Amino acid sequence: MLIGYARTSTLDQKAGYEGQLRDLERVGCEKVFKEQVSSVDVRKRQELESAIDQLRGGDTLIVTKLDRLARSVTHLLEVLQRVQDKRASLRILDTNIDTSTPTGKLMLTVLGSVAAFEREIMLERQREGIAKAKAAGKYKGRKPTARAKADEVKRLRKEGIGATEIANRLGIGRASVYRILGATESATEGA
Repeated sequence: MLIGYARTSTLDQKAGYEGQLRDLERVGCEKVFKEQVSSVDVRKRQELESAIDQLRGGDTLIVTKLDRLARSVTHLLEVLQRVQDKRASLRILDTNIDTSTPTGKLMLTVLGSVAAFEREIMLERQREGIAKAKAAGKYKGRKPTARAKADEVKRLRKEGIGATEIANRLGIGRASVYRILGATESATEGA
């Protein structure tokens, strides 16, 4: 059986997500597990777990790209071992790697190492760029989204809406709601 796995990091990546599903269907995947979660938190990737659990001897787990499956070489090798323990194989469409062959296993390990190296280099450049921008006084960091919604938080609170509901409606953290409300109460107490 051909089992597909599709993943994007965010809900905003609609075109990439749809493209993965289309490619997995095109190669004949009989079942496709799909999720939209970050690759960083491996424990939240329940559909990947379900896809691996579904594998039986002779099955193939198919992904469109290596980075849709694993972010680190360690995680990649862990997934590969679990697939092999099921007497199944792994296939990556964009590189035409198939771990049912010794060459495919070797190529997957090499590509996984290169991908991890590439990511580390990118992160290092990003850190250097941020440090340079900070030194030049040009880096301000991420714009504080919760503070920008302080007026809306206060308005909703006056309407009698609780902190959790305010946070959900405005797309901010509950702690941010309490921080805004706490600052407002402190300012009015000191007046």
